[in-house]
Amino acid sequence: MKTRNLTTLILFVMVALALTALQSCGEQYGKALPPASGKAGEIAVISPRSHWEAEPGTTIRSFLAAEFAHLPQKEPTYTLFNVPPKSFNKVFQVHRNLLNIVISDTVSNNRIGVSRDVWAKSQIMISVYAKDEESSAKLISENADKLLSYYENAERDRVIQNAKNHANPTLKKYVTTLIGGSPYFPRDYTEKMHTNNFIWISYETSYTNQGIFLYTFPYQGEWQLTPEYLVARRDEFLKENVPATSENSYMITHPTAKPGFVVKEYNDLQFIEMRGLWDTHNDFMGGPFVSHTYVSPDNKYVVVIEGFVYAPKYEKRNYLRQVEYIISSFEWGKEE
Repeated sequence: MKTRNLTTLILFVMVALALTALQSCGEQYGKALPPASGKAGEIAVISPRSHWEAEPGTTIRSFLAAEFAHLPQKEPTYTLFNVPPKSFNKVFQVHRNLLNIVISDTVSNNRIGVSRDVWAKSQIMISVYAKDEESSAKLISENADKLLSYYENAERDRVIQNAKNHANPTLKKYVTTLIGGSPYFPRDYTEKMHTNNFIWISYETSYTNQGIFLYTFPYQGEWQLTPEYLVARRDEFLKENVPATSENSYMITHPTAKPGFVVKEYNDLQFIEMRGLWDTHNDFMGGPFVSHTYVSPDNKYVVVIEGFVYAPKYEKRNYLRQVEYIISSFEWGKEE
């Protein structure tokens, strides 16, 4: 047992030394780092298989791989795969999301550390240090929400930065003129239609449709900021502006799947997040959506920004996250 612990310690000391050296290199020569690899929503868990299959791994999977809420089929919140320390080579070192589990009786105090851009640009690596499996699982469980937020923020930041790097400034300025603010739209997103208070932005391929709705209505009081009212107004706007493929068909909120409703804050802006499923009246289309509802700074009107996905042949999680993170880049227009 002592030999095994010493071997484990040596492996992770080597990793730590590499981390320090590469972080210094990254700070001095930022452009030398390669772009992070791996698919969106993936996390590589660096851990001996014995720990991965025991209580620490079970605890990790209980929340990081829990079912992603409000999708039409089951998908995990994150796709996890185990990488034993001996197999942690250059291929895995540049992965976008790393979770490093270090369990050894030589650990002086149980703790969690966060490192960024260690081996690759826009990379996040969370390390969990614990004396034994039980304390490791407890530490992970107690910090579940924090770990989730670290990865969500990293995934969001990548999408938003990409949108800014490849933005359509003309579209952003145009939307800002119409509703007082705008997200950053990647160049592939184009206007599909608009009225005086409704805009439809879309990115479509042969088999997928990622759409963004932006609509406004007068703000009269907090009684409007309820799930029932917002769903009713949503259905009014969709019936009027979003036809489906059959005659007298249009998009609606799924009549039996109750949307999630929570107040959030991002980028110093408070908003209501509502996520659920959309359906179609007199048609057979459907999928997930997520909306952010803001009250204008002057309290005169409500702005709703919604991302939705139609991808009947594919899993929806990553497509939904892309539009969700794009609408998260919303900012009010600056006064000239």
